[in-house]
Amino acid sequence: MPNSNSTAIESIRALSAVGIALSAEKDEKCLLELIVQSAKQLTNADGGTFYSRTDDDELRFEIMHTDTLGVHMGGTSGIPIDLPNVPLFDDNGQPNHKMVAAKAAVTGETVNIRDAYNAPDFDFSGTRAFDETTGYRSKSFLTVPLRNHEDEVIGVLQLINAVSRNSGGLVPFSVADQELVMSLASQAATVLTKERLIKEHRTLFESFIELIAAAIDDKSPYTGGHCRRVPELTLMLADAAAETQYGPLKDFSMSEEDRYELKIAGWLHDFGKVTTPEHVVDKSTKLETIF
Repeated sequence: MPNSNSTAIESIRALSAVGIALSAEKDEKCLLELIVQSAKQLTNADGGTFYSRTDDDELRFEIMHTDTLGVHMGGTSGIPIDLPNVPLFDDNGQPNHKMVAAKAAVTGETVNIRDAYNAPDFDFSGTRAFDETTGYRSKSFLTVPLRNHEDEVIGVLQLINAVSRNSGGLVPFSVADQELVMSLASQAATVLTKERLIKEHRTLFESFIELIAAAIDDKSPYTGGHCRRVPELTLMLADAAAETQYGPLKDFSMSEEDRYELKIAGWLHDFGKVTTPEHVVDKSTKLETIF
């Protein structure tokens, strides 16, 4: 019993540490890597794959890891995953329940398979072909959907081949493993959704200010393009200052967040002209000659 309690406490601590790390990560690719790696460590899995759900109701491969084969594709690896998307529905509009990842996405249910070679309800022909080519043996699969705040499945996390911490052999994913990964998936979905909402909010905000800047530029041919050029020139100056190795600017540096704020300031610098009369803005000579 003490050993069981100790294991449970360690799992809770590990899951808590993962949650803190997920909340701190801002880059989506790094975030997906962290999700896969954390799930693999929690369950001692040999492989892991993350799929994102597309607007076309397909699952797109984002990350693939297989430790035994030394495979790391997608994510931060820089190596693209040259595999077709997994359709969630067939040509007749029926749910694709033959592919385990698709079924998890469509039903929103976790699928735990002890042995892929003895799972007649699913199509593992691609897995078998991969195994024959590489000499690998894909056995246990744990496939968990990620749900957002609107109860929509936004992705699927799939773990492959749980490895016994005692014997080193392949074993099924336990109920405890499943519960841990489902908890991790819930945290991951929350963080992913938050980051995507922030990104969408930024995109909307930038589109809005660029639209207003374009309207200001269109007020006069004499200042046309000015609002667009200022943020570009501002960042060029900032980058040049950051690259300076001597003089008063040698210690100058900017974070990505600093650069973003400076870019936005560049776009906003002339917004006062929105309310400036056109007969003032559309003037090729000095303002004092207007009176």
